[in-house]
Amino acid sequence: MAIQTPWGGPYGGGPPPPPPNIPAKDLRPRRIWYLVAALLGLVLAGVGTAFIVVTVKNTVDLIDTTRSFSSGDSQTFHFVQGETKAIYVSQSGKGRVQCRIPDLGSGSLTQPDSTFHITIGSRTWERVFEVKPDSSGEYALTCTSELPAEFALGDKPQVGATIGSIAAGVVCFLAAFVAAAAITIVTAVRRSRHRRRLLAGWAPAPQWGPPPQWGPPHAGPPPGPPPGPQY
Repeated sequence: MAIQTPWGGPYGGGPPPPPPNIPAKDLRPRRIWYLVAALLGLVLAGVGTAFIVVTVKNTVDLIDTTRSFSSGDSQTFHFVQGETKAIYVSQSGKGRVQCRIPDLGSGSLTQPDSTFHITIGSRTWERVFEVKPDSSGEYALTCTSELPAEFALGDKPQVGATIGSIAAGVVCFLAAFVAAAAITIVTAVRRSRHRRRLLAGWAPAPQWGPPPQWGPPHAGPPPGPPPGPQY
């Protein structure tokens, strides 16, 4: 039972009603941006994976291991004039390696300025010589080592391109994480601010009447009939 206050408002009318429940679909930006963040992250991660997988595959395919030969043996390969090939060795230590192609000029077989290693299966291959023939044709390659070894012919490695492709893959992975996280965080923050703005515009109906007018007594003659003769 409500009690009427002297200034007209009810007393004991109960607590104010709870704030309205704002549907998630009414908030902005829409929740579809969470899906956009996830899809963008997946796409960038997929591109990064493709970079790395293709780079590894191309690196593995550098060496023709199906036509490898043992130390002291010979193998005939087809060489193209001006096309550089690399000779790789797989051995258990640092044995001294020698290779020769008798039918090519002495300047066709050179040692590279840098080292390059690649592991394929259980074997590690090291580039030891490069061949740049001055004429095309079939030529016999003979190699020997102080240690038991296997030799193979392959393409010249493109070290710069390999490093660049792997770096591009890593950058794509980082971009996937940063982009997805940024879109998710910005969307969540803006939706939270939008909810607060909507709630701020909602004001519950007043539960109390107007406050009493307190202050000094009214100055003037007391209430009553006006002075003068009464008839």
